[in-house]
Amino acid sequence: MTAQLLNLEKQFHSQQAKRILLIEDNDINRMLLHDYLSYSKYHVQSLAQASHFFATIDEFQPELILLDIKLPDIDGYSLLKQLQQNPELSKIPVFIVSAFAFKSDQEKALRLGARRYFVKPVNLTVLMMAIEEELTSLRT
Repeated sequence: MTAQLLNLEKQFHSQQAKRILLIEDNDINRMLLHDYLSYSKYHVQSLAQASHFFATIDEFQPELILLDIKLPDIDGYSLLKQLQQNPELSKIPVFIVSAFAFKSDQEKALRLGARRYFVKPVNLTVLMMAIEEELTSLRT
């Protein structure tokens, strides 16, 4: 597993840093994901709550968003709805990273515009492959 992660890191190392916005209220999860993505040569901006979500998008201009569903100030479903209502913001791919494992939660998120849904604890290799696949498809 470690060898796979290091190989992925080498693949991503040669590319220009892509911007990922991470919205996760759990401090440990946020820190671990932020550090791992940064180590993998992504430029990451993290938020613990959604209160500055849209201002951060305007300022940071992420190429991909990792979004938790259960946040202290608003749920991720509401943010997905708001993103989809804005033609420019709806182009930003959103991956859900949530502890909600029910199929109905996944279906709802995908129906609201999420591109992928990952259940915590997330497999970092699978997440990194999905991120790279999504960002590569945006370049072509």
